[in-house]
Amino acid sequence: MPADTIKEYEQVIKACRQIFVDKMADYGPSWRISRPSTITDQIFINAKRIRTIQLNGGSSKVNEDIYSEYRGIVNYGIIGLIQLERGFSDTVDMTRDEAVELYDKYAALTKQLMIDKNTDYGEAWRDMRPSSYADFILTKVERTKSIEDHGGVTKVSEGIAANYQDMVNYAVFALIRHNEGTD
Repeated sequence: MPADTIKEYEQVIKACRQIFVDKMADYGPSWRISRPSTITDQIFINAKRIRTIQLNGGSSKVNEDIYSEYRGIVNYGIIGLIQLERGFSDTVDMTRDEAVELYDKYAALTKQLMIDKNTDYGEAWRDMRPSSYADFILTKVERTKSIEDHGGVTKVSEGIAANYQDMVNYAVFALIRHNEGTD
C-alpha cells in the first residue's frame, strides 16, 4: 500500500480527533449516556444528510458542508466503538482524558483494519464514485440496526464493531478524496 495512504489517513484522523478534543472541552463525554443504537442513529442522520445534499445538487439550508458530516461520522463511529466496549452509563462516568485515550485506541485499530483491507482490495476506494461512500455508510448503518435489533447476534456476518469501523473508514476515504480535490 502506498505510504501516502497512511499519511493521508492519519491527517484526516488528526483533524477529526481535534474536533473530538475540542468538543470534550465544551461538554465532556456527555455521549456516555447514549446507547450504541443511539450512536448508530446519529451516524444515520449524518449520512442521510450527505446523501440528501448530494441528491439536491449540493445545496443545503444548514451552513455546514458534507465534509463536516463525514468528520462527524468518523467521530461517532469511534464513540460507538467505545460504547460497545464500555456499555452506556446513566451518568458521565469517564474523564475527558480517558475518552481521548479510548478514541486513540479505536482510531488505531480502525486504521489497522483499513491497512489490512486495502492490501486485499488494492485501494479500490480510490476509484469509487464519491457519492458511493455515503451509500455504503447508509448500508452499514442499516446492517448495524438489524444486528442491534437482534441483540447483537449474527449467524455469519461481522458484528456491530466491524460495521462501525467500516463506516469510519468510508468517511475517512471521502475526506481523503476531498483533500486531494478528487471528489
